[in-house]
Amino acid sequence: MPLVDMKDMLQHAYNHGYAVGAFELVSLDFLEGIMMAAERARAPVILSLAETHFKRFNFPLIMPAVEAAARRAQVPVAIHFDHGASLDSAIDGINRGCNGVLVDLSHLDFAENTRLTKQVVETAHACGVAVEGELGYVPGVEGEGAETFPGELAHTSLAEARAYVERTGVDFLAVSIGTVHGRMKGKPRLDYTRLKQINEALGMPLVIHGGSGLSDDQYRRLIANGVTKINYYSALAEVAAKQIRENLGKEKQASYTSLSRDVNHAVASEVDRCMRLWGAAGRAAEVLAQCQSWIPVEHQIVYSIEGKDQARAEMIIAEGLHVFSNIPGVREVFSCEAVQDKGSHHYSWLVRFCHPAVIESYRNNPDYIAFADKLLRQIDGKLSSTDFQTIEPAAVPVPVEEINRKKIVL
Repeated sequence: MPLVDMKDMLQHAYNHGYAVGAFELVSLDFLEGIMMAAERARAPVILSLAETHFKRFNFPLIMPAVEAAARRAQVPVAIHFDHGASLDSAIDGINRGCNGVLVDLSHLDFAENTRLTKQVVETAHACGVAVEGELGYVPGVEGEGAETFPGELAHTSLAEARAYVERTGVDFLAVSIGTVHGRMKGKPRLDYTRLKQINEALGMPLVIHGGSGLSDDQYRRLIANGVTKINYYSALAEVAAKQIRENLGKEKQASYTSLSRDVNHAVASEVDRCMRLWGAAGRAAEVLAQCQSWIPVEHQIVYSIEGKDQARAEMIIAEGLHVFSNIPGVREVFSCEAVQDKGSHHYSWLVRFCHPAVIESYRNNPDYIAFADKLLRQIDGKLSSTDFQTIEPAAVPVPVEEINRKKIVL
């Protein structure tokens, strides 16, 4: 399962002087292209889904495909919830499978940004999820960028960066040093001195938003000064649009499938170029060896209700489903009834946690505590709970005939 801890991934990049691309996806063509490139380059990759793009796709529908692509990959993958609008939307991103989040509060003043980001950090860390903070403001210029990120550029202050990281506990910091969302006319003027000072003061992975449109030398200088995550979308959108225009030129009455032909390959080519330029290519094996796998926990509660009080059982089940499903880090909840021995009313809840950290935070959740005090401890039958985690298979499976020959007991 090469879905890995995002903090581990970016710390590895920071320690070894390269950058991981956080490639924004808006369709399955983008998802396929990004993963094709990552596999080809043998590079770690971040699949990024921005709330600002949710009008382009249905987030709950695309997330299962994103997670499936990550889990079947042979390279390390993290999934980032980008530019969230609120704590609630970040929790939704976590519950749907993201293991890194950014709630974009950079448009607020320093005090409010700090206060609200700290709330995000406390909630996300209780779920084992890494948090990116943003300080300073990266505006948009043309097209989608201008629509989504209005306003003027505000550089990140060194003094505020120190205080912000200390007070919030963010794991990485997105800084504003002259980049923009979208494609800037002319060559962006980046404040490397400011970036160098921030990097030396913080000693933590730094993030650049608006990563499209920079020169090779600019990328290298950013990485040399602590940038280990580069958000990248506009250039991918451009190569995808170019491919569609080429398809239309070849076939004037083209269908949708004809128009979208090879968009994934166009995206893959651009992503591959970035991975090699930013130094991530060929790093997959060492990142996998040094990063924790991101494996959910299955929490099982088994209980029985003596007698045949069906109404009471249904009430406890309904209340449990409501409470569990609203706890941050709970991905899915199932209520089950035993197929056999129904007379003793054996039931269970199967609750999937996104990360082992949720085991503790769930037990300390005030809604769960109230539910346990009100109902669970009053159950007159037996009740027990156990936490399970998937056993990852060996890298090289043992053939069945070898198992039989050696009489290995599984």
